[in-house]
Amino acid sequence: MIITPDRYGKSVLVNEIAREVFAAEIDEAKKAGTLGYMARVLAQVTLPHSKPEGNEYVKKNGYLTLSILAPSHIGLPYGGIPRVVLSWLTTEAVRTKSREIVLGNNLSSFMAQVGLVPTGGRWGTIPRLQSQLRRLFVSEIICTYDTELASLGTSLGVASQYQLWWDAKAPQQRSLFQSSVTLGEGFYKEIIDRPIPINMEALKLLKRSPLALDLYIWLTYRLSYLKKPTTIPWEALHSQFGSDYGLIRSFKSNTIMALKKVSILYPDAKFEQNSVGLRLSPSRPHVSRKLRPTAPVNKN
Repeated sequence: MIITPDRYGKSVLVNEIAREVFAAEIDEAKKAGTLGYMARVLAQVTLPHSKPEGNEYVKKNGYLTLSILAPSHIGLPYGGIPRVVLSWLTTEAVRTKSREIVLGNNLSSFMAQVGLVPTGGRWGTIPRLQSQLRRLFVSEIICTYDTELASLGTSLGVASQYQLWWDAKAPQQRSLFQSSVTLGEGFYKEIIDRPIPINMEALKLLKRSPLALDLYIWLTYRLSYLKKPTTIPWEALHSQFGSDYGLIRSFKSNTIMALKKVSILYPDAKFEQNSVGLRLSPSRPHVSRKLRPTAPVNKN
């Protein structure tokens, strides 16, 4: 496991964030009880928010560097869809304890599971999902951890093979063959190694905001073990989440709006912000430990 510890500055007093977004969806979010999982490494270093140039994406978080590579003729995964799909794949891998994940023989059914309504056309959800699945399944994730005393690394192919038999023009029609993906062995071991319990319904509601998705998953992970108030400087957050925002000022304003959405769906998360950074305080987990089924744990 290649996970870097958090190393941030001292605490400061800051103001409370108002909860004003997703008002029409609060009731639905409160009723959500579907347990999901996300790999820990992807809670710390994230996918591109928007379509990147080229076929390599590099992100740093302390000593940890994550590179995502994809064939140039296909491109890199980006946006909210691959984030939700990754959580769904992690959840299925934990549930089935298998590298082979069945996606089903019905496109509409699979889309419902990841919170998408099938729509066609150039900008519809069907072509976007198909494109992002293909981008995700051919991607390779390279993690390196470098300090003055050690240099560690691993290469994780998301999938060793995949089969998509769906008919985009008839999403409700059952195909003759099951669509499926066989996760890469290293990637499979990584995502089932003590994955982060999350609320899948929260992910579905946040899928239009990749930044809000990343912050929700990160907060769920970070607050699960936080023992005392900790302040994360804006510079550190920008380094971790803000590659799509050139200026810290722009990143900060977008982050504040994204956190308002997160606070509606995770009201027990205790965080405050000011000009210095984001102050986190010990909070109740979003997914109650009493509701969590036993997940496979890699003790090596």
